[in-house]
Order: sequence, then structure tokens, then C-alpha cells
Amino acid sequence: MANSKPEKQRCGWCTSDPLYMDYHDNEWGKPNHDDLHLFEMINLEGAQAGLSWFTVLVKRENYRKAFDHWDAKKIAKYDDKKIEKLMQNEGIIRNRLKINATIGNAKAFLAVQKEFGSFDKYIWQFVGGKPIVNRWKSLKDVPAQTEESDTMSKDLKKRGFKFVGSTICYAYMQATGMVNDHVMDCWKRA
Repeated sequence: MANSKPEKQRCGWCTSDPLYMDYHDNEWGKPNHDDLHLFEMINLEGAQAGLSWFTVLVKRENYRKAFDHWDAKKIAKYDDKKIEKLMQNEGIIRNRLKINATIGNAKAFLAVQKEFGSFDKYIWQFVGGKPIVNRWKSLKDVPAQTEESDTMSKDLKKRGFKFVGSTICYAYMQATGMVNDHVMDCWKRA
């Protein structure tokens, strides 16, 4: 009789797809302070609006190529010709509002970097500079938004960011480790 290793217990939203498990195990909930990554994630979370995260995750590499590896300075200069090229790119979500939002977000991101010295310094202020570590027993206990995500959303919108409602902001906070919402029986809690 062969000994099989027991499967690691993960958060309930994580499927058995290797891409999803890798994202859960190595990225989601892990504090990140890299401006490039923070910019990528705010746009990918916005692209998710109305869709599943898995839809975005499988297109992530295509997004990196299509959007100049998230170079905000280049994205801020995209013109109508570039937008039309993106609208034809089957590797990304071809939604004009979301594409235009990414261009606007690049401009807003650059303005925040200029004002605060880094996007990291700005965005992490909404959690007091350190992760909020929750102790949820199950997925049903995890909120869709919080007071912090409400505040973040309002401020981002005021600065010109799009697709940054409170629910998207909370998902962003989870994705970038501003909030640790790994449930108590998840192996990542250890």
C-alpha cells in the first residue's frame, strides 16, 4: 500500500488548479511593497470586475506583455491606436472601459508616486503600514469590504483611479498582503 502525502489544506476559494494553488501559496496574502507589483495588481483586480479571479490569472502573462510589463510611464502615453490594438488582443479582457481605466490609472499612479515618493508609501497608509491579520474560521466569515477598503476606494477615486470600488479594494488588499485573510485551517497560517 503506497503512502500518499495528505493534500495541504487551503482557503476555500482556491481550486485544485496548479496556477491557482501557486497563486494562493506564494502570493496571495503575502505583504508586497514593490510599486510595479502594486500597480499591476490594482489593474488586474479592476480587470476582474464582473469576472472570476481565475479568468484574470490565466491571462496575467498576456497582460504583462500587452501593457509593457506594467510600465506606468509608457501606459500613461497610450493613444487611440494603442487602445485599438489592445481591443484586438484576445489574450486580455477586451473591455474598452477597463483598458481606458488602466491608462488613467497609470497617470494617477505616477502622480501618487510624485506626491508620496512611492505608491507603496501611499497605499500602505490605509492599513497603518502593516498587515491586518484576521482570524477567520471559514470563507463565509471573510468580508467583501471593510472600513479601510471604503476609505481606500474613496481616496483612489478622488485621485482619478477607476475600477477601484470598495470590494475591489478589499480584494486588492488581500492580494498584496495588506490584509491576511488566510482562514485558520489553511496551511499558510502556520
